[in-house]
Amino acid sequence: MQDGIRLSIFPLGGVLLFPGLQLPLHIFEPRYRAMVSDALARDRRIAMIQPQAPVEGAPLFRVGCVGKIVDVEALEDGRFNLVLEGLARFRLVRELDVTTPFRQVEGTLITDPEGQVLSAIERAGFEREARRFANAQGYAVDWDSVSRLDDESLINGVSQIAPFDAAAKQALLEAPDLASRCELLVQLMQFFGRREGDDDGAVTLQ
Repeated sequence: MQDGIRLSIFPLGGVLLFPGLQLPLHIFEPRYRAMVSDALARDRRIAMIQPQAPVEGAPLFRVGCVGKIVDVEALEDGRFNLVLEGLARFRLVRELDVTTPFRQVEGTLITDPEGQVLSAIERAGFEREARRFANAQGYAVDWDSVSRLDDESLINGVSQIAPFDAAAKQALLEAPDLASRCELLVQLMQFFGRREGDDDGAVTLQ
């Protein structure tokens, strides 16, 4: 853990960002346009974190991810299209009392182990369950491309876009290591894949 840092946050339910992965965002609300302008003038950093309920000012979950704006398109009407790249997960310490229109928090960065890998059995088990889940949901997947992904890109990438509810996605983000996240992801695919006709709370990122 590192010392606490000040972070401008974009609280968005059902949306995760993982270190090393990218997230496209369309920014249109005035307060978040102000946040992007502020970030571009400073260090280009914005932190993604989920609120615990879909209401204004809801309490936040305890873990999020700091991202850096790596691509930005400023539109004439003040909106932004941008790409955020994950830098590091962080643990929420406290929300700050601020005068900015966007929320800010104090957080501590989480140092994840580098170069995490799965065992051959874990990888094979995940790919097998992912095929079942994709087939059940009617998703078209390029499995040749999937097989060429390294373990971290695969597990974190699926965790980031999986159509699970906010609590399930948060559990994936908070998993302490890659093997734990892989195991949880398999369990969630088995659970959600068997809930026929119940899409309440599911979020799919396009």
